[in-house]
Amino acid sequence: MQAANAVATLNECYPAVADSVPRARKALAAFATAAGVTEDQLEGIRLVVSEAVSNAVLHAYDGDEGDIQVTAAVVPGELWILIADEGVGLRAEPSVNRGLGLGLGWMAQFSDGLTLVTRSSGGLEVRLRFDLFGPAGDAEASGASVASFC
Repeated sequence: MQAANAVATLNECYPAVADSVPRARKALAAFATAAGVTEDQLEGIRLVVSEAVSNAVLHAYDGDEGDIQVTAAVVPGELWILIADEGVGLRAEPSVNRGLGLGLGWMAQFSDGLTLVTRSSGGLEVRLRFDLFGPAGDAEASGASVASFC
């Protein structure tokens, strides 16, 4: 269910493969530009989307096939981005290919809000919020969610 006051949405599904990272980044950058983000915000959005989708590609499915759901919504004063998978979720044990470990820090630094949610059905949601026109508009708009998966 999307928030009643969402004025624009994007809902895309990508296979969990490396080629999906630039495709998702391009789609979300175009959506964010239409939403009115600043050039500085746009660079941050490109970075955090690349990180979140790359993490899902690399870690969510342990090499098995799977999908990555990319959803964005514009609500009064904010752009919300949700990147979700139905994979194995966050794991405490070290992974073979951990990378530099900067992705979550960058996501927090370049967004105005970051929440990681372990899905009850399996997988992970990365919820990102970006202020569009100063402070957040409507406090009641903070509960948007996605009812279906790809």
